Amino acid sequence: MGSRSPTLPAGWYKRRMMNVRFEKSFSRRSFLGAAGASAAVFSPRAVKGLTGSEIEARAAGREVAEFGISMWDLDTPALVVDIDALEANIAHMARTTSANGIAPRPHAKTHKCPAIARMQLEAGALGISVAKVSEAQALFDHGIDQLLLTTSNVTPFKIRRAMGLSKQCPGFIQTTDTAENARALSEAAVAAGITADVTVDVDPGGHRTGITPGEPALQLAQLVDQLPGLTLRGLLCYDGGSQHVKGFGKRKAQTLGRLAAAADTCERMKASGLDTGIFSGGGTGSYNIDHETPGFTDVQCGSYVFMDAQYLEIGGATDPEVYSDFQPSLTILATVLNAQYEGRATTDAGAKACTINRPWAIVKGESGMSYTSGSDEFGTIRYEDPSRTYKVGDKLELIVSHCDPVVNLYDRMYAVRGGLVEAVWPVAARGMST
Repeated sequence: MGSRSPTLPAGWYKRRMMNVRFEKSFSRRSFLGAAGASAAVFSPRAVKGLTGSEIEARAAGREVAEFGISMWDLDTPALVVDIDALEANIAHMARTTSANGIAPRPHAKTHKCPAIARMQLEAGALGISVAKVSEAQALFDHGIDQLLLTTSNVTPFKIRRAMGLSKQCPGFIQTTDTAENARALSEAAVAAGITADVTVDVDPGGHRTGITPGEPALQLAQLVDQLPGLTLRGLLCYDGGSQHVKGFGKRKAQTLGRLAAAADTCERMKASGLDTGIFSGGGTGSYNIDHETPGFTDVQCGSYVFMDAQYLEIGGATDPEVYSDFQPSLTILATVLNAQYEGRATTDAGAKACTINRPWAIVKGESGMSYTSGSDEFGTIRYEDPSRTYKVGDKLELIVSHCDPVVNLYDRMYAVRGGLVEAVWPVAARGMST
């Protein structure tokens, strides 16, 4: 594959569809680049507590453009994304992959948001990866038409649904990892009167999904190439087990080692005259490693757009302690409900707002304190040697533990710039897990 230009088109952000847009510019603030870094927390003098419906109503009447809404006036818990950090993350991924002769095919299972998918495509992504056919349908319904489904459909209902989407969306690509499933896809495609694009999913060694690399994978690819109603497009090999390996050197060795068999499979396919135009895999933890695998074409990066506590602790090529390649752009805005007990405070962001994934969420911009969200409705701040303490009514931002399941808890996210709400983005594929 040829290198893609690392330069983003001029004004690429301004062309995006947005729910709310300001006519004047605002000063941009820097975002936290590492967990626990010191930063000031804005404490509003008057908290209005506007709901999502109220903001959307104001937007419809252009009241937002006239008066502006501070993110600190949002009702909580609220999911907030900093546009500056988000744009920087997308641009960094585009530049790095382009310089390495590959491209991103970002995974929408992270953001589930058509507005962000458009940003990624406009920045040079080959397409958008999706985990489930319902997720693919939701994005297609919002105008995203270059979609790679990375999970095999095995039930008759899902297969028919996928073929129905293929009929609507010529840019939809499916995957398979068994001969039986490939034949089922073929029968459904013929019945639907279409030719469906299909990739072969190759197991990197985790035995979660995918066919054994080498001869078994080659034989499956040859079968797909021969079956009526199917067109072979290449192979997938996503090594999720390597993405969070701590230490860049260790992560690189494991990533390349586990991709070696898939690279050999790709070469076998090519030698057999099969299409290997897609050799997709990798992710946020290996985005600057995957290109060293021969034949590799694109990275299924997901979390890079937001970052989270899980990724921050794995370390990077230049920083062994903190993965600072991308900025945490996604936070949960929470309100303190109780501060009357020594050494702790209670917020309104518990498991239903934050999940119970570990490590726990991080209080953005502060140190000497920890956060847990083990209760359904309540989160707990515990002070050790705190950089500050909170009183009832104070608001704070939490860097999320694991962005993918957190996003799936919310109907919308508030896109902010300089602390002001600039857009309300629907999480259109929320709950699309079938």
